[in-house]
Amino acid sequence: MKFYHLSHTDLDGYGCQLISKQYFKDAKFYNANYGLEVKLSLEIIIKDINQHLNEEIFLLISDLNLTVDESKHLNSTINKLNENGAKIKLQLLDHHATGEKSAANNPSWYFLDSSKCATKIVYEYFLEHYGKSDIDVWLNPLVKAINAIDIWLDDQIDDFEFGKVLLLLISKAQEINATLFADLNRDYRLYLLEEAAKFLDTPNRHIALDDEIHFIKKRYLQKDHQNNTMANLSASYLVDTLVQYKEQFTITYKEHKGLLTYTLGSISIPANAFLKANPDYDFFIDVGRRGHVGFRADDKVNVGIMASKIANGGGHPNASGGKFKDFTETIIYEDVKKFVQNKLDKLNI
Repeated sequence: MKFYHLSHTDLDGYGCQLISKQYFKDAKFYNANYGLEVKLSLEIIIKDINQHLNEEIFLLISDLNLTVDESKHLNSTINKLNENGAKIKLQLLDHHATGEKSAANNPSWYFLDSSKCATKIVYEYFLEHYGKSDIDVWLNPLVKAINAIDIWLDDQIDDFEFGKVLLLLISKAQEINATLFADLNRDYRLYLLEEAAKFLDTPNRHIALDDEIHFIKKRYLQKDHQNNTMANLSASYLVDTLVQYKEQFTITYKEHKGLLTYTLGSISIPANAFLKANPDYDFFIDVGRRGHVGFRADDKVNVGIMASKIANGGGHPNASGGKFKDFTETIIYEDVKKFVQNKLDKLNI
């Protein structure tokens, strides 16, 4: 069975995926906030599902309420595929009351219970349909803590206080870019939750976990590097990852190779580190979600002129910036790459 799981981008959303991960080891996970991200994520998932219609498929959506139009479109799409021979099981598990109309229109697959968090709903769903997992001894109390903070049960003081630390742990896990490296970012957050669960039986567990967060993060980011500051370990991890994905992120300008990132931000240190470690690359471009763009080079391309010609900007030969006025926000990196490469192909300097 192919298992797809789309969930929200907060503690509750990742808690849902931590549970399904215990039951489906070979799963495809996606995360989205509301609006455009949900629409585009569902399009990506359906496109992939169409490549596997000879297999049984389970599509789970959690901690996200769909609009009436979104749910109608999804319901129609899945029904048509199933009518043509596909075997797709669709299930949405949510707790947001704003999804009541969608739930009423799609009772067979849209489950809504506003009395508990989505993580608890998903946990109970898997217990009912698949039985207890081997790690239920820590999963159950972790779910209780997530539920306490997500629906604000501050009278459950122990779970609530531990949940507060979990909430900040996930919301501040920004060391790995979620747009460029969605899978790595998710793996990191799920790792943090699994590590946090080790403190469930510790006295004053919320304080003990809070004291240890810095070191938990450093152990993950350190990999094969020597211990260093969090900033340096994060930068090294990022550069290593960029090298790993550089073929996918490569763009060209005439005879020059460049690296294109999206929503990376604060690129001075990683861009210069990447260019020095990869002398076959001559420039580095990062595009922000709203079209702001940063350029870096290492004396081989004048990115100040490049910025002025394609991004209404300017600056220094090795460091410049600008903004694409015709940029359309997206979560799909390939769309950004096509957009930037098209501008570079038309550039003549």
